[in-house]
Amino acid sequence: MVLASGQCRSDQQSLLLQMKNSFRLSNDSVFPSTKLSQWSSHQSSDCCDWSGVRCDEAGHVIGLDLSREPIIDGLENATGLFDLQYLQSLNLSFTLFYGFQIPSRLGNLTNLTHLNLSQGGFGGEIPIEISSLTRLVTLDLSGLEHRLVTLDLSGRERSRVFSWIIEIPNLSLFLQNLTELRELHLDRIDLSASGTEWSKALSFLPNLQVLSLSGCDLSGPINHYLAKLRSLSVIHLYDNYGLSSCTESLANLPNLKTLDLSECGLQGKFPEKILQVPTLETLDLSENQLLQGSLPNFPKNSSLRNLILSGTGFSGTLPDSIGNLENLTWVEVRRCNFTGPIPPSMANLTQLFHMDFSSNHFSGHIPSLHKSRNLKYLDLSFNNLSGGISSTFWEQLVNLNLVLLSHNSLNGSIPRSLFLLPNLETLWLSNNQFENQLPEISNVSSSVLFDLDLSGNRLEGPVPISIIFELRNLYTLDLSSNKFSRLRLASSKPRVIPILKNQSQLSGLDISNNQIPGEIPNWIWEVGNGNLNFLNLSHNLLVSLQEPYSISSIRLLDLHCNQLRGNIPHMLTNTSYVDYSNNHFTFIPADIGNFMSETEYFFAANNSLVGVIPESVCKGIYFQVLDLSNNNLSGTIPACLIAQSETTLGVLNLGRNNLNGTLSDTIFPRNCGLQILDLGGNQLQGVVPKSLANCNMLQVLDLKNNHISDNFPCWLGNASSLQVLVLQSNNFSGHISCPRNNVSWPLLQIVDLASNKFSGRLSQKWLLTMEEMMVAETKSGSELKHLRYVISSNQFYEVGVTVTVKGVETMLLKVPNIFTSIDFSSNNFEGPIPEEMGRFKSLYALNMSHNALTGSIPSSFGNLKQIESLDLSMNNLSGKIPAQLASLNFLSVLNLSYNNLVGKIPTGTQLQSFSPTSYEGNKGLYGPPLTNDSQTRPPELQPSPPPASSDEIDWFFIAMSVGFAVGFGAVVSPLMFSVRVNKWYNDLIYKFIYRRFRV
Repeated sequence: MVLASGQCRSDQQSLLLQMKNSFRLSNDSVFPSTKLSQWSSHQSSDCCDWSGVRCDEAGHVIGLDLSREPIIDGLENATGLFDLQYLQSLNLSFTLFYGFQIPSRLGNLTNLTHLNLSQGGFGGEIPIEISSLTRLVTLDLSGLEHRLVTLDLSGRERSRVFSWIIEIPNLSLFLQNLTELRELHLDRIDLSASGTEWSKALSFLPNLQVLSLSGCDLSGPINHYLAKLRSLSVIHLYDNYGLSSCTESLANLPNLKTLDLSECGLQGKFPEKILQVPTLETLDLSENQLLQGSLPNFPKNSSLRNLILSGTGFSGTLPDSIGNLENLTWVEVRRCNFTGPIPPSMANLTQLFHMDFSSNHFSGHIPSLHKSRNLKYLDLSFNNLSGGISSTFWEQLVNLNLVLLSHNSLNGSIPRSLFLLPNLETLWLSNNQFENQLPEISNVSSSVLFDLDLSGNRLEGPVPISIIFELRNLYTLDLSSNKFSRLRLASSKPRVIPILKNQSQLSGLDISNNQIPGEIPNWIWEVGNGNLNFLNLSHNLLVSLQEPYSISSIRLLDLHCNQLRGNIPHMLTNTSYVDYSNNHFTFIPADIGNFMSETEYFFAANNSLVGVIPESVCKGIYFQVLDLSNNNLSGTIPACLIAQSETTLGVLNLGRNNLNGTLSDTIFPRNCGLQILDLGGNQLQGVVPKSLANCNMLQVLDLKNNHISDNFPCWLGNASSLQVLVLQSNNFSGHISCPRNNVSWPLLQIVDLASNKFSGRLSQKWLLTMEEMMVAETKSGSELKHLRYVISSNQFYEVGVTVTVKGVETMLLKVPNIFTSIDFSSNNFEGPIPEEMGRFKSLYALNMSHNALTGSIPSSFGNLKQIESLDLSMNNLSGKIPAQLASLNFLSVLNLSYNNLVGKIPTGTQLQSFSPTSYEGNKGLYGPPLTNDSQTRPPELQPSPPPASSDEIDWFFIAMSVGFAVGFGAVVSPLMFSVRVNKWYNDLIYKFIYRRFRV
């Protein structure tokens, strides 16, 4: 029987059908079979015509492409496949062999020249039999990177990347016979067993042109062995964090076109010669934070098309010769340390498509890019650029899709032409110095502008109606922190609402921090035609909501820092985040809970609320944060509210109201999840409920200024996360000693027991449990954090605590992790001060005044190198002032008055700088700054002076923590009243929270 040329042989067809029948295919409709499902002798007797099959002229199957077929359960039983002896090319990429091992019988296919098993999900050890395929020209065994997207209990998406572990234990043994290879792809194969010898193993491949070993856990330097592979053209080694350095010899590769060393942990200085290789088209060194380097002078014959240096330590100025890179299409140097101007020669880059110079230190004007007509992406944000942006600059750049110029010093007016770019979707001009009025724009109904951020400028006047109405594809609009006087909208005219409904894409609207007065117009709830999820009108002068209104569809509503009055407004049940704080609201409606079924965060602090907390609030079963502090609420705390801490409630702040009554001893549930509990500044009585011990995640407990009569809460010993304990101004009594094995508070950083009736000696063992105060290291700027309730990786609730510093009761709006304080004042403690307190090397403030302490001041106090405020006044301390106190360079507040101290005040810059009142009342003391006239002592201890009026600290920076040796009063005090810093920080938090609700 003579076969026609190219017609399938019957034995070959039989083998293919056997193979097909041995496979099990997934029934997933999302991933259907498009090849194997069509194989049938009934449809075509010539198997060479089947999809994915290629034959030679004799009818032998020489090529098999089953990529993206939903084959599952592995290949080990693939009858027929391993008998296709003429097979030269096998492609099983992007299949579903999740976790199955590559079969060793593939080594039987000795005629293979091309083998592709990439992204198939194989696992385990790659069989050594593959190395017997000596004719291989292309080999791709890359492992699968899989992103799994799931929903958590709150319905939020969570994703994680994983891959099945697949490895080659001995790379040299595996490669030594594959000398014909021209392309080798082993991405995400574990090659760590080869150690630093991986590059030496590649020397067996003299013909290699393409090498891809990304994500292989490689280690050691990139050495000269690679440079010996003279045919190498493409090198992909990204995502190997163990690599340390790159050899200059790579610059000698005569055909090098692509070098990708991103995310490799490279250190030292990168060889400039590599940047000057005339054949190089793509260089990616991104995300090597410790890699240093600078850009050389580029020759005119450069082939460079893609230059990516983001997230490295490259620095210096950009050479003017960058304009010689006429083929450059993609340049990305964000988060480097470049300085100086952006060269005007950039105007020569006519092929430029993507330009990201963000987060550097570039200065001067933005150069003209009008010749770069292909430019689609432009990011110059977070630099020091200045000057204006002219209208003619943008007119030729009609392909621009994204323009980010935020966080610079650009000024002048915003040109109309910028809004008229036909393909522009994202425009961020925030945090500059743009001024004057926004231009009116017309005939832009076809605009695709999606995201517009003009916040943080000096724009003034009315918001143009065209910004609101004509840009109908807007998804987010941020006009906050400007000087806009009003929204120029005729809200009383019926024709306005239908126009607003045409803004069907608008999901977020931010007009916060302006000077908008009057009432909130009721048309605003119709913006986006029911799609508005996010509305921020905070920090304005708004006084009321125009009736009638219906807060519809909005999931995140922020009206804080206005002058709104009357009842707390109702919202829809799907509103997750509500902030009504810092207004003049006076009453919580009794049915408010009927509208809180999906509310997670509710803030109504700092209003004028009166009356009781309605029981209906307990219908908010998803509360994570509830803050009603600083009002005039009265009555008892609903027990059902505290019971919710068993499900979701992590923060309950009812401090500084007029709440009264006692709390049941069993009120806190068995699985209490509370982390922040603030009930201070009320009229609560009785004892602290023992069931509070169930809240073993507690970080902050504030019960100050109540009428609680109890002993020290040693039974809270299991709350190992406790960082703040404030019991000030109650009727606590007894000793504070706790058995060491019953108390574990290693993170405690603020302890305030002042103005109670505690007595006895201070327990040395209990003091030594406060390990956080013994940490001597100061935090750098990058480590400076604040005490907060963490909602997710970028969402949090800031914790505020009232402390007494320098005799002034002060509200820390944010509690930095470097701030530690102890206040034992105004009690009945007696006996000596424990020497062990000198181990509190990170302590910033210590107040032990108004007690009955005796003995001498411990010389170990000289170890308190961070202390700034020390008050030991009104005790019975004796002996000399330790000379070691003179070495406390940060000490800015000292009060040793009215004790029995004697001798000369030690000489030192700090101790002589204090007022004589710091030492008065110690008859035996002498020396500067005391004079003979200042030696008086009252016949008995005087009561503690009342605290001064409360001030607020927005404590974002503490100068001493980052190494500035400046006194507490000189540096930190200005920050106590920094409204601007507080607003900036709140805005930053707000933008993080918004991302969660953006859909």
